[in-house]
Amino acid sequence: PLRILDALRVESVVTVVGEVVARGPEATNPNLATGEIEISADEVIVQSAAQELPLPVAGEADYPEDIRLRYRYPDLRRERLHNNIVLRSRVISSIRRRMIDQGFTEFQTPILTASSPEGARDYLVPSRVHPGKFYALPQAPQMFKQLIMVAGFDRYFQIAPCFRDEDARADRSPGEFYQLDFEMSFVTQEDVFQAIEPVLAGVFAEFAGERSVTLAGEFPRIPYAESMLTYGNDKPDLRNPILIRDVSDHFRGSGFGLFARLVEAGDVVRAIPAPNTAERSRKFFDDMNEWARAEGYSGLGYITQKNGELGGPIAKNHGEEATRELCAALGLGPDDGIFFAAGKPAQAAKLAGLARTRVAEQLGLIEEGSFRFCWIVDFPMYEFDDEAKKVDFSHNPFSMPQGELEALETKDPLDILAYQYDIVCNGVELSSGAIRNHKPEIMYKAFEIAGYSREDVDTNFAGMINAFKFGAPPHGGSAPGIDRIVMLLAGEPNIREVVLFPMNQRAEDLMMGAPAEVTEKQLKELGIRVVAAKK
Repeated sequence: PLRILDALRVESVVTVVGEVVARGPEATNPNLATGEIEISADEVIVQSAAQELPLPVAGEADYPEDIRLRYRYPDLRRERLHNNIVLRSRVISSIRRRMIDQGFTEFQTPILTASSPEGARDYLVPSRVHPGKFYALPQAPQMFKQLIMVAGFDRYFQIAPCFRDEDARADRSPGEFYQLDFEMSFVTQEDVFQAIEPVLAGVFAEFAGERSVTLAGEFPRIPYAESMLTYGNDKPDLRNPILIRDVSDHFRGSGFGLFARLVEAGDVVRAIPAPNTAERSRKFFDDMNEWARAEGYSGLGYITQKNGELGGPIAKNHGEEATRELCAALGLGPDDGIFFAAGKPAQAAKLAGLARTRVAEQLGLIEEGSFRFCWIVDFPMYEFDDEAKKVDFSHNPFSMPQGELEALETKDPLDILAYQYDIVCNGVELSSGAIRNHKPEIMYKAFEIAGYSREDVDTNFAGMINAFKFGAPPHGGSAPGIDRIVMLLAGEPNIREVVLFPMNQRAEDLMMGAPAEVTEKQLKELGIRVVAAKK
């Protein structure tokens, strides 16, 4: 009966009928779960003969992404990807169980809803019943979950699908993604933290293996301004021990021409320590400078130290006494170097943050085998949009401003902070959240500052603003990304490795052939005519 197998390719599906017997000692394979038994076959039935495979399913050899996505089903048979998808299922089950244990109730919110002017581009769905009108797929269940709070349910969650027409990145899928969406009534910002920290810490601890996890109740709270200064971004990787310092005042009026002139012009100078680099050649420092230039910046100045002996062009021009004073103020050891990022505050902060990461990677300083969580708090409510030449919301427009109506009426908009917060793990932003603005008059004023009239608010957010006029509890929440949580736990650099059927970077589903043209009949039913298809 086994002769029939000779003509079959690997991955063909067969049924073997026979007796399970013990293998002889010489045939035992301790590396297999079934290594001590075999089947004495009486009959073989071919259920499905496989053609030549488009990619191998054994081993983890890299393969072109377009092939992997077009033939996702054999790709999913590969051990690593298969395990990632199973991990995803187990993580979601764990999250759901932990949220219920925390007193949350699971609800489902609509998928067909109204388009909103804020946020990313919507995916629009034309209405057949109402020609010329469109539904939108939800970018998030934001307004619905707030309405659930108004309806008297005090703790809501769902594993929510979200749809955004935005470009792909390594940590962001185009099209759709899933998040742990939750909201709570009668809470402060700290109440939200205390409710969700045990869930996230617990899930990570459950699947982290030997890796350590920040304990619930011990997630640091880092103000946004401090994060931008100390880490160079608002999603710090706390596994990296390097801390950025502002040294603008040190160079103010120092006589060191370049930096002194920049500081007098309103620019800043940031210092990035490079610990224990005494044995690093000058090439290490020059390569960092060239890297910064390749990234589009003017470069990185530097000072070297070897057993307290100073080196580098800045030390030479700045003078030994002033340089030693700077090193002492930064708490540097005798073998620690320094890089400098200078320029406009936002530009210098970004370069310093990138340099902090690169220096730590080059020196092997990033802590292995750990998940380090933190909260970023006290985000600015508004920012100045250079393109539109106006003040606009910096993050979530539905957040409660710190100081409420009084702050909106008396403060410079760019000085107003919001009850907004992000949760970050290992330099990856898992979610944004906020204590919501549940008072209509404060909401009208907040939107007025950003250039929206009362009519704009009433038109675009009618469901929510009307609900708030009938008694709304103070409430807040967040929405950690499921895809990113699994990506971190699986140790994958690309989010497509933890999604069952992902799109490619051009938002195409190569397996199903989407997006695709539809028939003239379908278009006619919807009252749509395609004017020009962009190639």
